[in-house]
Amino acid sequence: MAGVAEAESSTARMRRRLHRVRISVRRAGVDWFRGEGSDLIAMVGLLALVPAIAVTTLAVPMWCAPAALAVPIVAGGLLLRPASLLGLYAASAAALIVEAIVLGPYQHGPARVTPGTVLVVAACGLFGLLLAQFRARVGVPWRRGGTMLFDLRERIRVQSALPSLPDGWYREWSLRPAGGQSFSGDFVVAARTGGGRTLEVVLTDVSGKGMDAGSRALLLSGAFGGLLGSLPPHGFLPAANGYLLRQDWEEGFATSIHLVLDLESGDYELLSAGHLPALQLHAGTGRWEEKSGEGPLLGVYDGAQFDPVKGALRPGDVLMLFTDGLVEAPGRDLSEGIDRLTGAADRYVKAGFEGASWHLIETVAKDVNDDRALLLLTRDADTAP
Repeated sequence: MAGVAEAESSTARMRRRLHRVRISVRRAGVDWFRGEGSDLIAMVGLLALVPAIAVTTLAVPMWCAPAALAVPIVAGGLLLRPASLLGLYAASAAALIVEAIVLGPYQHGPARVTPGTVLVVAACGLFGLLLAQFRARVGVPWRRGGTMLFDLRERIRVQSALPSLPDGWYREWSLRPAGGQSFSGDFVVAARTGGGRTLEVVLTDVSGKGMDAGSRALLLSGAFGGLLGSLPPHGFLPAANGYLLRQDWEEGFATSIHLVLDLESGDYELLSAGHLPALQLHAGTGRWEEKSGEGPLLGVYDGAQFDPVKGALRPGDVLMLFTDGLVEAPGRDLSEGIDRLTGAADRYVKAGFEGASWHLIETVAKDVNDDRALLLLTRDADTAP
């Protein structure tokens, strides 16, 4: 029994050791991928690859040409820091010299080290060094760069999440960035205020589109999310305007529309900063009405005033907030674009608007090279007034 217990104890210790090693290796791999670890492992691997390629070239030059040394050089440009990259270049140059001496002059046959081979390897080295210096200047290794972009995209998505609403209300939000990119100059921030009785939604369209406006949209969405609910509704747009002016951007303007909705009565106010009007469908008449407050663009001048327009969402009514990419197009009047949008939305009146925002964007602005955003807010027909 003592021998069995001792064997089990040894097995358990071995498993714990293997588990610790596995955890350490995985942690080191994650740190390396995130750009927080040393590039020593990559350096050693690439340095070992250089003589391996050189030996293969000397053995079978017809199958492994001398230009194959460009492979570790290109990989080093992506993986290594500039200081480590110079050591790899020195090893590659030495390998190329050895190949030239052993294989003989390039006039004596194919698979020799020709001037073209030297130019190819040197060009790859120069390209890799430029990449490494650019990453060092930015301070973000390539492994971490993709992760940072993913994190930024997820932050925008989380900040654009709409809060849950009481029974009888439905909200939906869809966004299509320009060119199929992951970043957009359109964003929405929303919050339940007044003890949960009031819904505040701000839809903003930053100047520019796609990746160019994505960084500014991320900054503004965080700032606007902090302002929303911290100020009285009529104080939000003036504060947002002042914040945008302080950024002193070359393309520093934006349009916004701010909805303040009482979820118990259905009464609302719309405040606009140069934004397109909202569209309300009145269930009683089946007609769409444009609703828009008065106010200038954000970030144009200080002391701007924003005058609200009031309305009410009755049972069965629908309210749409959208950005200009959905209705504006070169050579087409804005009213024509709005008519197309309302005409497409009429198809969902009987069937319900659940899932309609995505289909509306695809219907009226599928191939538009601009950011397109649409927010739908509906009130069930059987909701008591």
